[in-house]
Amino acid sequence: MPFFRTLSVRAQEDELMDDFSMGGEELSEALKHLRRLNRIFAAPGPTKDGVEKLWQAIGEPTTLSILDVGAGSGDVNHKLLQWADQKGIQLEITLVDMTEEACEEARRLFRNELRVKVQQADLKDLADASADIVTGSQFVHHFDGEQLVDMVSHMRRASRYGVVINDIHRHPVSYTAVWVMTRIISRNRYIRHDGPLSVAKGFKGRDWQELKHKLQSETMTYTWKPLFRYSVVIPNESR
Repeated sequence: MPFFRTLSVRAQEDELMDDFSMGGEELSEALKHLRRLNRIFAAPGPTKDGVEKLWQAIGEPTTLSILDVGAGSGDVNHKLLQWADQKGIQLEITLVDMTEEACEEARRLFRNELRVKVQQADLKDLADASADIVTGSQFVHHFDGEQLVDMVSHMRRASRYGVVINDIHRHPVSYTAVWVMTRIISRNRYIRHDGPLSVAKGFKGRDWQELKHKLQSETMTYTWKPLFRYSVVIPNESR
């Protein structure tokens, strides 16, 4: 992955993790290293902030179910569990991913947490209204154009009350920081290739505005969060 590249438009090339014919121990190792990156760059915060905002909008219920799609090992959900404890919320989380490696890592990571279940599945195959809120952390940047609209529409369909997206701000500072950090913490080619590329495939405000227009969602909001991320909330107006 080059150190210098233009970030004026979203990158189009696929990440290595998008090739489901690959995987094995190298992918499992990458998921462990990705958790380190998530801690360094404060990845869980935007998901928690978005869920809390939507939870308040639906009347602050004492029970809540969340379905996290493209979850990887699901580590960002630790912060949601802590938040639920603080608020006295009976929370259930289902982690959904298409790869067996991710599901195995998630099962290992949450082996002692009864509030978390793991499901190997495709987002498109999930039933309508599968959970109160559907979340996606660093998930939707894998898609572009009509495919992006389709995936977010499936997230909305699978939720009762709405969707929370946590994804990356495409910016020279975030790109440089991720490029450098991936080379400090890891020799794994998934991490070194996909980490910076994820930023190049990330979003700016105008990208979210375009998605809002295509979804015809007047109530969709997007808020910039540290460190160079967006918390996007898309309520289901019809429910």
